[in-house]
Amino acid sequence: MAQAVNVNFKLDADVKKSMEQVCSELGLSMSAAFTIFAKKVGREKRIPFEVSVDPFYSESNIRYLENIVHDIKNGRANFAEHELIEVE
Repeated sequence: MAQAVNVNFKLDADVKKSMEQVCSELGLSMSAAFTIFAKKVGREKRIPFEVSVDPFYSESNIRYLENIVHDIKNGRANFAEHELIEVE
């Protein structure tokens, strides 16, 4: 076996807690989970899952939302019921 080395990085406390819980349920330590991830990255030469940006935060959507906020503030917004709103 190759010599083990320490790798240190920071995680949000809630992310760490959530990961610890899942690892525990799987019978793994966080170290083992990260080792599995690292080996898969090294073997496949890629991140082993899709990494993408949430389209909600795209520049075009942010501009669209800013325009809506501007229209609301200036009294130019038109609101109407639609099928996603349940009317009682």
